[in-house]
Amino acid sequence: MPLHACAGICRASCACVAFQHKQNMECYLKNVLFNGMTFPGLPGTVYIKVPADFVVPEFHVHQWQAHVHGGLDLLKLEDNVHGCAVSVQEVLLNVSHEHAGEASAKPVWPYLYGFLSALLVVEAVVIGLGCCLFSKKGLFRSSSSPVYPMDEGYKRILLTSSFQRYSYAAIKKATGNFADVLGCGWSAVVYKGILDDGRVVAVKALTASVSRCHGEEEFEAELSVISRIYHMNLVRIIGCCSQGKHRILVSEFIENGSLATMLFPEDNGGDHDVLGWSQRFRIAVGVARGLAYLHSECLQWIIHCDMKPENILLDRDLEPKITDFGLAKLLDRSSSHTRGEAKPSRRIRGTRGYMAPEWVSSLAVSDKVDVYSFGVVLLELVRGFRVADGGQDADVRAVVKAVREKMLSGDVEDLVDERLAGECSRAQVKVVLGTALSCLEEDRSRRPSMSAVVQALVSVEDA
Repeated sequence: MPLHACAGICRASCACVAFQHKQNMECYLKNVLFNGMTFPGLPGTVYIKVPADFVVPEFHVHQWQAHVHGGLDLLKLEDNVHGCAVSVQEVLLNVSHEHAGEASAKPVWPYLYGFLSALLVVEAVVIGLGCCLFSKKGLFRSSSSPVYPMDEGYKRILLTSSFQRYSYAAIKKATGNFADVLGCGWSAVVYKGILDDGRVVAVKALTASVSRCHGEEEFEAELSVISRIYHMNLVRIIGCCSQGKHRILVSEFIENGSLATMLFPEDNGGDHDVLGWSQRFRIAVGVARGLAYLHSECLQWIIHCDMKPENILLDRDLEPKITDFGLAKLLDRSSSHTRGEAKPSRRIRGTRGYMAPEWVSSLAVSDKVDVYSFGVVLLELVRGFRVADGGQDADVRAVVKAVREKMLSGDVEDLVDERLAGECSRAQVKVVLGTALSCLEEDRSRRPSMSAVVQALVSVEDA
């Protein structure tokens, strides 16, 4: 349609704020204005509604009107449009694309550049604050915790982020120069310590003879396994010290000490409450689960090699936690031997009375040595006294024989600790004793795995 017809349609509509008319007689009405820009790809002229008194000669904008006024052509919109409340007169403003495109484009780039600059400034500030916070955390950690940077010799060790390395000076400070002794054995002395952050820990210092056997590389290899072990029935190792001749492990402190102290108070001169049957049964199940994890569920098969009540600690809820694991023989999955089996060892590990018969033979040592030791522990939990009195294997065999005869006769109550006064679960006692006898088989091939032991004990957990 011609220009005047297109303008008439726009004047008659309240919604029309502008229209574009092309030379080929095309008319485009607009009810929304965005940025006012025109482009060479869209030829034509845009006409915008403005008040009739809109006169700004300095903009060099041509105003189109029916009669001449001040040298400008203006088209007055004098008639009220139907449905519109026109309070002022309106005209159509001719925005020539030669001038409007240039004038409209000028203010866009400064805004864009300003926005990008502000975005870069904000990003730089955020990155700077992040670096500052992380560096402060590092400073706080180094000042409040006795953890020291890696020495060159430690770079090969694989440790988790929660496994920390301590200097020997920090260990001396934490233990008060090794003043409070918790216990000792042939392989290590355990001290009580308090870290700078207030945590109470147990510090196990390997003896000089054992430290010489554990070179730096061997010690680091063993720690790379220990640091990845997580189980509720295993004592958590939280750090170490391998400086010079010193080989020290730092572990969580367990409040109630060892099972031996609680089960055999007469051996330790202590005065503890008698462990009830439900507590003893829960200890048996927890220790079985911990050993099963070491044997078949962690990254490398680990044989404890010294399973006894002294190496079973009890927390404040009397939940058992196995300690002193990982520094014996580590079984690699890539070993060419049978699963859970290690090469014959010339060095006998363990404690007399808890050691499996194959220790003194030329047979290869397997995880069944822990099964045998656990069988002795089960008997002691039921009986309430040392099965291997004096550490003699003959004593264990005699007790096994007596228990087997009692089991055949059905008198299991006579085998329970007298201090319990008969307060026990007969079904659980029978299963525990039966499991203990199967664990104490002379032929290791007839002993169950620890996973099977767990299943047997759990089957009567609610009995």
